[in-house]
Amino acid sequence: MRGHRLALLAALVAAAAAAAPASARAEVVTATDAHFVAKQTVAIAAPPPTVWRALTAEIGQWWSPDHTWSGDAANLSLDPRPGGCFCEKLPDGGVRHMQVVHAKPPELLRLEGGLGPLQEQSLTGMMTWKLAPAGTGCALEVVYRVAGAVDGGLATWAPLVDSVLGLQVVRLKGFVETGNPATGGEAK
Repeated sequence: MRGHRLALLAALVAAAAAAAPASARAEVVTATDAHFVAKQTVAIAAPPPTVWRALTAEIGQWWSPDHTWSGDAANLSLDPRPGGCFCEKLPDGGVRHMQVVHAKPPELLRLEGGLGPLQEQSLTGMMTWKLAPAGTGCALEVVYRVAGAVDGGLATWAPLVDSVLGLQVVRLKGFVETGNPATGGEAK
């Protein structure tokens, strides 16, 4: 079963990498069998309030549909308040991907949970989106910390998860800057 999940995740990451701009880079800060930390930073040519609005109210317009359960990012919603849900509507139900634990518009959004195949594992995940003014634009930093027990350890999952997170960051950048998430540019 673990091998099947990793193979599925690897296939999704390969598809994401093929669709992502060639200049996108991912960073795994640390990875062990018990935890990993993935970090993405990117400059976005828009002020933090504009990026915040896209991050929260317009998530279904830039999140990759390849990384949803329904295959349609329009089914996603993000309620940016403590206890709020990063959720997805499904034809016969729904999914709570993550829960908001800290919201400070337009500076910080922290969510708890496991995305995609991490959801069914014995894990704790915290994802923090920090937005800061940078000239006339925004410096965005996203850090995803995941810890817990997974057969075979988390070190093998870290680069795959980081690549998917990097894809979402560059898609957000592309959406904010051009209205097209496929033109995201570079994440560092």
